[in-house]
Formats: sequence, structure tokens, C-alpha cells
Amino acid sequence: MEKQTATDDYGRVKEDLKLLREDLASLAKAVTEGQKSNANSLKDEISRETHAVLDQLRKRGDAALSRATEAGSKTVDSVEHKIEERPFLSIILMFLAGVIVGKMLDR
Repeated sequence: MEKQTATDDYGRVKEDLKLLREDLASLAKAVTEGQKSNANSLKDEISRETHAVLDQLRKRGDAALSRATEAGSKTVDSVEHKIEERPFLSIILMFLAGVIVGKMLDR
């Protein structure tokens, strides 16, 4: 009788181990799929945030370029106006600037 019980217990333990292996395999598969899903979600989120940041940077860059272009145009207009007011003084200043740059390059 004891032999029968031991054999039955051995058979149950063997069956339990088989079920445990199957459960572990299912769990490992579920974890792997979950990780893939999490990785894809994270990848999508990073992609969205990256595009949002790039759009903001592009807008800021466009705004800065617009301000710089506007400031440059105002400066050019101002210089042109001053040259028109005093053409002789402008020629002398340009000559002196050329002499100074020439002296600096000679060294």
C-alpha cells in the first residue's frame, strides 16, 4: 500500500512539475511580450516628444532669424541714411578703416 501511495505521490509531483514548467514558460512568454509592448510604447512616446521639441526649436529658430533679419535691415537702413547725410565724412571714415586694417594685417 505504501508503495502505491509513493508511486501516486511521485506521479502527482511529476505532473505538478510539468504544470509548473508550462506555467513558467507561459509567464516568461507573457513577460517578454509585455516588455516588447512597453519598449514599443516607450519608443513611440520618445518619438512624439522628440518631434514636439524639434518643432519648438524650429519655431524659436525661425523667430530668432526673423528678429535678426529685421534688426539687420534696420541697421543697413540706418547706415545708408547716415552715408546719404554725410557722404564725404563716410568716405574719409572708410579710408581710415582701410588704413587701420592694412596696418594690422602688415604685422
